[in-house]
Amino acid sequence: MSRHVRTGDTEAREPLLTDNCLEPNELESDEGEVIFERRTSNVTRDSRVGAQRRLTYEEAVEEAGFGLFHWLLLVLCGWANASDAVEILCVSFLLPTARCDLLLSSSDMGLLTASIFLGMMVGGYMWGYMADQRGRRRVLVMSLTVNGLFGGLASAAPWFWLFLLLRFISGIGVGGSIPVIFSYFSEFMPRLRRGAMISALATFWMAGNILAAGLAWLVIPRTWAHFSLGSLDFQSWRLFVVLCSVPSLTSALLFRLLMPESPKFLMEAGREKEAIHVFRVMFELNMWGKGKDFPEFGLCVGSKQRGDLQETRTRGSRRGRLVCVLKKGLVPIKQMFKGPLRSRSIVLLIIFYCISFGYYGLWMWFPELFERIEDGGSPCANVSLPSPLHNQSCYPVKTAVYMEGFIIAASNLPGNIFTILMMDSTGGKALLSCSLLVSSLSVFLIYVVQTKVQSLILSCVFSGVSVITWNALDVVGTELYPTQLRSSALGFFTGVGRVAAIMANVVFGKLVDTNCAVPVLLVSALLLTGGLVAPLLPQTRQTELT
Repeated sequence: MSRHVRTGDTEAREPLLTDNCLEPNELESDEGEVIFERRTSNVTRDSRVGAQRRLTYEEAVEEAGFGLFHWLLLVLCGWANASDAVEILCVSFLLPTARCDLLLSSSDMGLLTASIFLGMMVGGYMWGYMADQRGRRRVLVMSLTVNGLFGGLASAAPWFWLFLLLRFISGIGVGGSIPVIFSYFSEFMPRLRRGAMISALATFWMAGNILAAGLAWLVIPRTWAHFSLGSLDFQSWRLFVVLCSVPSLTSALLFRLLMPESPKFLMEAGREKEAIHVFRVMFELNMWGKGKDFPEFGLCVGSKQRGDLQETRTRGSRRGRLVCVLKKGLVPIKQMFKGPLRSRSIVLLIIFYCISFGYYGLWMWFPELFERIEDGGSPCANVSLPSPLHNQSCYPVKTAVYMEGFIIAASNLPGNIFTILMMDSTGGKALLSCSLLVSSLSVFLIYVVQTKVQSLILSCVFSGVSVITWNALDVVGTELYPTQLRSSALGFFTGVGRVAAIMANVVFGKLVDTNCAVPVLLVSALLLTGGLVAPLLPQTRQTELT
């Protein structure tokens, strides 16, 4: 007996699979390229009449087609990605005015920008592990809700310490949604379209960046947004903070009402009927108006039924269960640094640290640095002069600072378009290395130039090129790890990136008034390091998800 498996425009014949399915087993060649062999594995299957064909995950995704469902998924996941960008970057735009109302020094501003990254570091691995155990969709809804709720509450904080705390809790939510959203999205994508579609998803970060900059330009300089709320002087920047929380809350609501669980996760959990239902929904939306009927098939699902988690819940004392959960939470990290995954994990750790220190360190301080060169010069030209934070008023707000922030945010667009066009043909590894090297050069030149216009141009170059790095990381990161480790791995590396972002913002806060050259040149050196180690990653272009 045989069945037809459609590949492109041709048909191949394969033996009918009943008791065993063939699944991809990832190996690594001597040249560092990820290859796949086919291995047999036991599967769970319901009682059935006759011989029903059983499909692997990749075959089922191809069977469901590509169309309307995937474009709707792109919009919803993209809006969630944009909401994370808005929540992170809004702090950088409120610094030039909030520093007066909250009486902030440069060190305080460094702590404030670092607080959300500290929360992201705490939340990144925690949410990622939960997503691998409980499901992607549920974790996305919870993390986006935490992000939006506490981000909005921060607007009413009258004291710096309370504002800092609420931004930290908001960061815990952001830390969950960023890594999980890419795992969730990639697990609906056909193999040959995965690279381009993940690149398209990553471009929504630019949309969030532009939205945050546009809102800041529209709201913060306006006097009509100033009013009193009891003893609280509600300045325009507080309204800006409220508006920045809206995308996260709307994303959580949309995911709760509209989106299904990842079919890849359901298959790994042994939930075959639920996975088939998701594939049916995908098929019906993709084939809407084409008059095609959903083909009947079974799935090669994993035999694991979350038994370990159930055992943890029912056995032992409360303290013993906690210790057991903590040990299980560390298992994915151990697996990431064993066997064929070890070398790629070390390289990714270095790259995530380098780009996070450079991007978040410099980007979060762009509005503040441009305010300091409002009358000309370069950001590091007048470090011997007293800090403007202590000898001038924040009001009236200078709109030029927000206009320049908007221009830098909009400069992401060419990099995003380039990534979408080149990702599937060039591969993420090459784009990752080249973009890091060019970013390093642009940051070095920001230190060298002596005029505001030159600084603005090079800042735009850095913005446009560094976004290619992030897009390439989003694609490569999802393809380097199997399903049971994917969210945990991305959560772990996101946490590493948050450590780097915290350190970068503390360093900038301590040195920006006295020795501006040190953090800027350190950023350039770290980006160079990341660019040099990136070629050590295996090639993952158009490989199957395992």
